[in-house]
Parts: sequence; C-alpha cells; structure tokens
Amino acid sequence: MKIEHIAMYVNDLERAREFFIKYFGAKSNDGYHNPTKKFRSYFLSFDGEARLEIMHKSEMTDEDKAINRTGFIHIAFSVGSKDKVDELTSNLKADGYEVISGPRTTGDGYYESCIVDIEGNQIEITE
Repeated sequence: MKIEHIAMYVNDLERAREFFIKYFGAKSNDGYHNPTKKFRSYFLSFDGEARLEIMHKSEMTDEDKAINRTGFIHIAFSVGSKDKVDELTSNLKADGYEVISGPRTTGDGYYESCIVDIEGNQIEITE
C-alpha cells in the first residue's frame, strides 16, 4: 500500500501552484474546473510517486493554523543533501517566508528546516 496523494484547500490556487513549482520543482497538470460546484484544482507531481492536490472552492472557511495542533501538521520534502536544505531554506527566507526551525540535525537524526508557506502551512525540508 502507498500514499497516492494528499489534498489541501488553498485560498489562492494559482499562487500556491507557483510556490510549489518554484521552490519544490513540482510539475502541474492543466487543472480541473467544476463551475457548478465552484471548484478548481491542480495535481502536482514531484520526483517520487506521491502527489499533492491543491484545491480551491469559493465558499471555504479559513481558521488560523497553529503550528502545534492536532491533525495533519506538515508536508516534508526531501531535497537530497544538507547543502540543498541550506540553499532552499536560505532562498525561501530571502523571499520573505518565515523559517520556524533549522536548518539543524534533529534528535532523531534528520537534517531539516521548517518554513511556513503562503497559506500558513508548515513545510519541512529534509535531506
């Protein structure tokens, strides 16, 4: 069994799509639009098999996203090396994204950093 995809609603579909393309090398499909349900989405593919579906519906609520909460808490991307973790974290910070931890080696041996994306979600960058 494998995880096929993870889905998340976003406020700004196009901006979220560009974020994942620019920083994480996502490849996007052409998108899906259901005008009756006022729903749009993109499937984003990365180097592995799992995909991320980003979705937008005109009638959504958006609560504050506390970092320490129950439920899904972050998406982790492996970038291949410590140098790449450092480089991507530095690029994101320079572009105004909040770095909430790292880069550092965690107690369980991961070299990682965590940032907050354009929608307030935590993204982990690991080697």
